[in-house]
Amino acid sequence: MKKLAALFVSGMITVTGFGQLPRPMASPQGKVEQKVGLTDLSVSYYRPSKNDRVVFGDVVPFNEIWRTGANENTKITCSDAMIFGKDTLKAGTYAIFTKPSESAWTVYFYTDYSNWGTPDEWEESKVALTLNAPVVKLNDVVETFTITFDKTTTKSANLRFAWDKTAIELAFEVPTSVKMDQNIQKMMNGPSANDYFASAEFYYKEKKDMKQALIWATKAAELRGEDAYWMLRLKSLIEAELGDKKAAIETAKKSMAAAEKAENKTYVDMNKASIEEWSKKK
Repeated sequence: MKKLAALFVSGMITVTGFGQLPRPMASPQGKVEQKVGLTDLSVSYYRPSKNDRVVFGDVVPFNEIWRTGANENTKITCSDAMIFGKDTLKAGTYAIFTKPSESAWTVYFYTDYSNWGTPDEWEESKVALTLNAPVVKLNDVVETFTITFDKTTTKSANLRFAWDKTAIELAFEVPTSVKMDQNIQKMMNGPSANDYFASAEFYYKEKKDMKQALIWATKAAELRGEDAYWMLRLKSLIEAELGDKKAAIETAKKSMAAAEKAENKTYVDMNKASIEEWSKKK
């Protein structure tokens, strides 16, 4: 019996020595990643669920700092500055703390993101940015706390928090235009046809300097050759934007001919439609 008891104790020690048993978390970890323009953004957080509870005003008390999720700090990382109206959050990683009330939330971006929960001692010197956002009342219940990037464009998006029937949104911009201008200038030291084309396309879509866009589009087509129907198509659109419909029609005809040779019906049809439209306005 003593031997059996000794073996039993030894077995207990061996089993418990393996460490903690992996188990699912009540508030599982979530991560959202988003590229806005040329900026990489990510949020890592833990997602509690409503579970038939009253969330705001009870589970999450009003007018008290909340960890904005569960467990470890909710963290946001941005590769470039995020511009919230007149306020700018520099590139980096921050903890997100919030102070919800019935009508609005205060949102804090905190430079120390190593806490579990809220800091034992709140330090204003570590608050990189403070923002306020009005509460949006939802018709449907969001069961599990959710952070997303919504309404994304090439230069802006909304950082959205939603749980239960409450949501807030923080609209921001990123320096896409500045970065693109810098990239274009770098590429101009030794650009290829594709570099010229990408630069011209960006200026055309963003309605920037059309004369400069035409210079780049022309150079792209010259370097690539007369078979580059997609480059000629862009050049024709820029010429039309500048009001030179005659030149736009001639360039579109070249693009259409090259597209027919390449058997690209989509570009043939687009050029044909543009030629008809511009012919009426000459």
